[in-house]
Amino acid sequence: MSPAAPQFLRTETLVRKIPVPRILVIDDDDDICEVAAMSLETVAGWDVLTADSGAKGVTQAIEMQPDAILLDVMMPGMDGPATFRALRNHPATAQIPVLLLTAKAQNSDRLRFADLGVEAVLLKPFDPMTLSTQIANALGWR
Repeated sequence: MSPAAPQFLRTETLVRKIPVPRILVIDDDDDICEVAAMSLETVAGWDVLTADSGAKGVTQAIEMQPDAILLDVMMPGMDGPATFRALRNHPATAQIPVLLLTAKAQNSDRLRFADLGVEAVLLKPFDPMTLSTQIANALGWR
């Protein structure tokens, strides 16, 4: 009987699947979607989906079931608060945590948005290097 091969010579590989968070970014500004997606994929290794309108975002959330949604406040047509209400009113998306992304830095605006029931309100412009940390902290993922 031959001795077992050293660990580095063994051919079997143990693969442990670690779930990767899936984030849906809903913003009508393509540049914001692109920077947020690149940031969350590169810095945190998350899976990122994007939608360029509230209506498309609701459809994508229902179909793809992301772990969280990063939602712009100011969008044409269905704005952020209307999109949030639509997400909350659908059984498939009612429990998905939503974080608002806004350029409105006034305290009264931030309080009004927080009163909607979102997990957090993040400010634009955001730092791409810390965006994933802000999201993770707001959702208690760390």
